Amino acid sequence: MGHPLFRTKNIDKILRDAETMADDPHAGAGLKRVLTMRDLTFFGIAAIIGAGSFSSLGLAVFSGGPGVVVLFIICGIACGFTALCYSEFASRIPVAGSAYTYAYASFGELFAWIIGWALIMEYSIGNIYVAFSWSDYFTSFLHRINIHIPDYLTCSYMEAHGAVTAAAANASAQITNSTQELLNAWNHAPMIGGLRIIFDLPALIINLCITALVYRGVKESRNFSNAMVMLKLAIVFLVIIVGGYLIFHSGDTQNWHPVNQAGVRSFMPNGFSGVMAAVSGVFFAYIGFDAVSVLAEESKNPQRDLPRGMILSLVICTVIYIVLALVLTGAVVYSKFENVGDPLAFIFEPQNLNVGWMQMLVSICAVVAMTSVLLVFQMGQPRIWMSMSRDGLLPSVFEKIHPKYQTPSFSTILTGLIVGIPILFTDKTFVLDFTSIATLFAFVLVCGGVLLIPKREKLPGKFNMPFISSKFLFPSIVIASIVFAHVMSKNYFSNLFIITEDNASFNISTIIFWNVMIILSVVTFIKNWSLIPLLGLSTCLYLLTGMTGNNWAWFGSWLFLGLIIYFSYGYRKSKLTVTT
Repeated sequence: MGHPLFRTKNIDKILRDAETMADDPHAGAGLKRVLTMRDLTFFGIAAIIGAGSFSSLGLAVFSGGPGVVVLFIICGIACGFTALCYSEFASRIPVAGSAYTYAYASFGELFAWIIGWALIMEYSIGNIYVAFSWSDYFTSFLHRINIHIPDYLTCSYMEAHGAVTAAAANASAQITNSTQELLNAWNHAPMIGGLRIIFDLPALIINLCITALVYRGVKESRNFSNAMVMLKLAIVFLVIIVGGYLIFHSGDTQNWHPVNQAGVRSFMPNGFSGVMAAVSGVFFAYIGFDAVSVLAEESKNPQRDLPRGMILSLVICTVIYIVLALVLTGAVVYSKFENVGDPLAFIFEPQNLNVGWMQMLVSICAVVAMTSVLLVFQMGQPRIWMSMSRDGLLPSVFEKIHPKYQTPSFSTILTGLIVGIPILFTDKTFVLDFTSIATLFAFVLVCGGVLLIPKREKLPGKFNMPFISSKFLFPSIVIASIVFAHVMSKNYFSNLFIITEDNASFNISTIIFWNVMIILSVVTFIKNWSLIPLLGLSTCLYLLTGMTGNNWAWFGSWLFLGLIIYFSYGYRKSKLTVTT
């Protein structure tokens, strides 16, 4: 028998427990099964196309130039392999809990807790960034119709304080409109006891509204989400059509090969390192497709529809992102996207494509898009906590189901508080990287988990991941990748061991990555693992090399806090402890 920290839950037992919950006549323990494949696909699109495409895409374009398209493809491939792994788990374990439940069945309880704790960063903390971005577009829209909210009620305290500090340190620097608004917020904010009252009121209000909607039920949330998805897809396609037409009509296609610092036109003006620097912004654009798996217990046919919904939404959104990135970098030179928080509206401003009515439409679309993202993420977190509570790792109140609305009521309210309270003292720059690294970490464990669960016979009407022998194929891919990296840059591997303050995190992460790939190759040769989860694991690990040292430090601190909670409560109260 293995160590208690790595005790796993039997898949058959997970399914039996879920059926027991669904049939429990007391306290409305079951969740409503109302979602179809179309609903799940729409939820996936609602979660994916939002703050990433309407806000963080500008930062990604500035870092990588037109070449950021390559990173979208890499991230799309990584998410594609990961989606297949999620689909395999969702087909076998069609219950709420997502990656947390999957890790419990494969790696064991300790890793399940770590995943559940990390997912708080994806769903809850990620929603803080979305709420801030929603507020930016909403206040911008209000300004266009001559409704003005005081600046100190439309930004975070940290942003205003940072702007004042930066302005004092460099008084000769040119002040942009956004910086001036932050300075105004600091200078005109009312004070109580020497403390300036600065907070983002629209972000707080939208969080309150979304929490109330999710509390009332998944059916109401489904109808609201589907309507918003149809609207924002229509506007996104309009942006692509209008923007694409104007690019070719005005002959701006040369923007796809801008001049770099060496005076040479290049698709990647900042090199591939510049492209990889945009990992957080690009990957954040993909966060959300896995939220579909959380809705397993509310799906009519989860073993068939969950995999289809995840994969279909991912394919649709990847294509949209690639085309959007090409439209942005074709309409405006990539270097102009510095500090641009509304890139889709920015390309239609007078100094760019100069289409005023598109600016207004995009602003409306962005508000709609990010509302739907808030909705899906706010639905995901309570169901993670509900699953952890069922296993005894959290107090029983977390699994409490509202008798009328049949939603996890306490967990939903707590999620709203966890999103709302930090809005008062943090900013979106901090939470962006924090969210991306947590999600990639979860993806790594999901892909690795598929390698550890036993094989099964193919079953009709259910998703079955094809087995592709990688005994020789995966080691060959790793060797070919090493050779390719050396051929493309003779000093690639030698430069990894030259560690400076600027490249320390990337170089150390990359050295670890290649060592892990070699170890995986050896183990794969021995165990003959399947190729698809190996490719998902490898691509997600590679994307983690783009995270900074600060990202790892904050992520490590967050995990340390989670382990303290686990060993002080979850380890002792786990239902597996009671039954063993």
